[in-house]
Amino acid sequence: MPPSQLMEPKRPPAKAGRDLRSLASLGDTATTSRVLNLSEIARTSRDDPDYATRPFFRDPRLNKCILIKHTLRNHELGHFQQPRRTATKLVLPFDGSNLKLGGSSIFVGEMGFEAFCKDFLQGCSLADAHPDIELLMLLDTIPTLDPFLLRELLSRHGYRPAACYLRISPADVQKMLGFANSEIERLVSMAFGSANSAASLKLTTRILSNALDTELSDLQQTLMLSDHEFSEGIFSWRGFLYFKWRYLQMKAEMQGVFEGLSSYQPRRLIDPDTAAYLKSVRPALVHKITSVMTAIGRALSVYDRAYRGLVERGEPALFRDFLLNGPRLFYELGECCGVIGHIGSFWAYRLSPGQGRMDAMDYAEVLMDFEDSLAIIDGIKE
Repeated sequence: MPPSQLMEPKRPPAKAGRDLRSLASLGDTATTSRVLNLSEIARTSRDDPDYATRPFFRDPRLNKCILIKHTLRNHELGHFQQPRRTATKLVLPFDGSNLKLGGSSIFVGEMGFEAFCKDFLQGCSLADAHPDIELLMLLDTIPTLDPFLLRELLSRHGYRPAACYLRISPADVQKMLGFANSEIERLVSMAFGSANSAASLKLTTRILSNALDTELSDLQQTLMLSDHEFSEGIFSWRGFLYFKWRYLQMKAEMQGVFEGLSSYQPRRLIDPDTAAYLKSVRPALVHKITSVMTAIGRALSVYDRAYRGLVERGEPALFRDFLLNGPRLFYELGECCGVIGHIGSFWAYRLSPGQGRMDAMDYAEVLMDFEDSLAIIDGIKE
């Protein structure tokens, strides 16, 4: 059994200015799964008619906030009544056009969050049915902010924000281009009879950026989709490209985690119960992570089979049906990728070679958090 009482050491203060510097760089570096930058969306999509008529949050100030899935630093752990390692940070920029000026922030669900809601939303408390409070609490229940998991989650709870709120971040689009282009090049080769790098890259860019225009009309006709179905189908295709790209990234990340679990040596002497827990939990974590990664790969293989039918056998019907029905997998895929991604990013942030070694009790708490995160995953129903 894991140790029942783990004493928390005194936490060091945060480095001044770090939050402001990281906030200013979000537009260039933010990952899709970690950040939902509504401030940037307000700047780039304000002329989109749906932006105002189908907002993400009803309160116009919240609709320009920045949401961040945040790995808690040592000094932030005491902000919550219940122990946790990640949280949803709500940032309200002082000036959305100049993030270098910084902003105010609070964690969703932290002690003081209810007081913030009452002050910010004119007396509304967590007990009130204010849709923005309900939405913030809902977002705090998921491990990632990727747009594909988000849309499935929101749809299940009656929220349908405009498409401009649910896009892959520019930083991730750039990282994905090479991978996505290699996938789509197979389709272009089928259409042209040979490889066409320029046409492939152009189509890839259109699909990843949601730029649906007349240049994609031939693909729409091939798949026999209405305008609405085609928009939904391209969103689905983009989602599977994103999850497959993340899956390949996470395979490499988990190799580092597995090697670390077998070799990591925490600091300081530990009591027998903690030592026994660490000995038993490491192989258990490897087994559970491997099972989740296998489930992700199995779900993505359904996409691969449907896509091969299109590009190798010229059978569009299977791929068409898959695109229209595929988003039902997004919730489970997003949840699994979010949990595995959290483990990988926290390991790199705090436990990778070159980082200072953790105390044994702190290390045990981290592994308990990994266990708890993995325990919420039910698997992926294909």
